[in-house]
Amino acid sequence: MTDAELVVRTRAGDPEAFGTLVSRYYNACWRFAYHMLGERADAEDVVQESFLRAYLAIARYDERDQFRGWLFRILTNQCRNALTSRGRRTRRFVQDDIALETAPAAPPGPATGVEDAALIRALGQLDPAQREALLLKYAEGLEYSEMSAMTGAGESALKMRVKRGSERLRALLGRSFEDLPPNASRSPGEPST
Repeated sequence: MTDAELVVRTRAGDPEAFGTLVSRYYNACWRFAYHMLGERADAEDVVQESFLRAYLAIARYDERDQFRGWLFRILTNQCRNALTSRGRRTRRFVQDDIALETAPAAPPGPATGVEDAALIRALGQLDPAQREALLLKYAEGLEYSEMSAMTGAGESALKMRVKRGSERLRALLGRSFEDLPPNASRSPGEPST
């Protein structure tokens, strides 16, 4: 069944139809949120909030848009909100820059290999806008036009974010982001549905 058909059934009151949409997109949403936020619990919270918001706003969904793009627009905004909130908490509780620099990084979890752990650490060091653009482009395989529709940023700005983010990753990892093995974009401990 297509996304459009599932949306129609959801609007008609069929909760199983929306459950199918959740099952279809949960892993991709979780992976994106995890790479954006770096914490499993935060990713889980943001994904759940995103699906809840999508369900509550399903009547306003425009069928001319792809459901995946619409859902990722909601998810991207929730990730941005979480990062902003985290930044406020960090500024409020940790005023000392030295403490921030010397604090141990959260462990990436049971990585499936050295590549995964290194990639996760490197992604965490990127500017959030660059990290978002790289994940949408390479982990989710979106075109710049789709990315633009999701983020509200222009295609040229997104291309520059991907370019600069790739350069930064290359410097951090010692190789090109595009050269990583195929499983490197998979998150360690990625939940299965």
